[in-house]
Amino acid sequence: MEFENTIGLETHVQLKTKTKMFCGCLLKTGRPPNTNVCPVCLGYPGALPVMNEEAVKLTVMSGLMLGSRINRRATFDRKNYFYPDMAKDYQISENGNPLCIGGGVEIETAGGAKKTIRINHIHLEEDAAKINHYAQSSGVDFNRGGTPLMEIVSEPDISDADEAIAYLTALKEILVYAGVSDCNLEEGNMRSDVNISIRPAGASALGTKVEIKNMNTFKGIHAALVYEARRQRECMAHSIPVVQETRRWDGEALETASMRSKENAHDYRYFPEPDLVPVELSEERVEEWRRLLPEKPETRRARMVAEYGIAEYDAEVLSQHKANADYFEAAAKGLDRKTAKQLCNLFMSDVMALLNESGRAIGECAMAPASLASLVKLNASGAINGPTLKELLPEIFEKGGDPAAIVKERGLGAVSDVAALEAFVDRAIAENPGPLADYRAGKKAAAGFFVGQVMKLSKGKADPKIVGGIVARKLAAS
Repeated sequence: MEFENTIGLETHVQLKTKTKMFCGCLLKTGRPPNTNVCPVCLGYPGALPVMNEEAVKLTVMSGLMLGSRINRRATFDRKNYFYPDMAKDYQISENGNPLCIGGGVEIETAGGAKKTIRINHIHLEEDAAKINHYAQSSGVDFNRGGTPLMEIVSEPDISDADEAIAYLTALKEILVYAGVSDCNLEEGNMRSDVNISIRPAGASALGTKVEIKNMNTFKGIHAALVYEARRQRECMAHSIPVVQETRRWDGEALETASMRSKENAHDYRYFPEPDLVPVELSEERVEEWRRLLPEKPETRRARMVAEYGIAEYDAEVLSQHKANADYFEAAAKGLDRKTAKQLCNLFMSDVMALLNESGRAIGECAMAPASLASLVKLNASGAINGPTLKELLPEIFEKGGDPAAIVKERGLGAVSDVAALEAFVDRAIAENPGPLADYRAGKKAAAGFFVGQVMKLSKGKADPKIVGGIVARKLAAS
């Protein structure tokens, strides 16, 4: 019997706020354990939570970016459970009335078709503390406890591991674009619980769901889904029932392992949070936040292709990092399409190489967008040649400055005067009888030697295209 996968993701995203969800403790990574804490996030009796409005705003903005309907009256609940990572034995979350309902993320399947992964809802809650395990003991670090956490729950629309990664990649790109989270997987800013079941191909009823908890790498999620889909098929092949349970991914053994039977919502004994009033949002407030939204990445890609005439691949690479796309567009402003495409080629090759070598982001280099645009325009107009551009780029990247002023001060302008270049060509031919004889003997590649000699004589300032034409003409007449 053929089976098909049914996969849904619950993605937890730490929001980019200065303070925690219900208290004033600062959010800073790398601090000693249990130093960013207070009576509220440690769950002391009598300590009362105070809502972080910025977290509500960022959640609503996320929903708007993803096409969700914004709930005008959202309420918080207590999710009761006993575990060391939650000192007060309950988590403040949204169960019945989340901030955002519906929405979706468009992905491209392996076959190239477009597919929308629907979102069920997005709710806001506080993150749990982090449990660190050692050889003989474990410790709980409450620095993370209370961090504003947005949970994005997808519908079970995902068919395989590749689609799951495509969904998470697109989701991450949208959230980073909106500035709501860094989505840094290494720092735990983005984690997913993975739900997977299998069912006979074409069936409508869902199979028995297995959840794999707290996956924080795309590679691990992909491997876990591939393994679990295979495990469940093997169970069915041997008439072993698939049990509803929570499993964990063992990255060393490359397999999932059972943790506990799967809880149902009623196991958490949800009830309304008595210490927080409902979040009530006016139409004016939602529209105010909507105006803060950036252009969606996929919309920006299409516009950049149409506006600047660059390749779809280049637009996709540039738009993957909003800072890079912002920089490119600032530099390309006012350029014609031909020069903008030259700018894109330079950015995609030489500038990206400089960024990788230096380990910096584009905003950390000294080169202003206007300086890069000026450098490209100098080359496009023939004021400097390609080698001079390549020579100046690393210097301006490191130190900044006005390329036009530097070219003028150092006398780096391209030599394009035909009479001057003909003199250089004549001298190169006269001083190199051997290559001239090779050319006359049929070795046409010798023409490149003479172009190189002229570039040396002009100290790299000659226009190689003009030189090539003159060399070809002079050699043909020799």
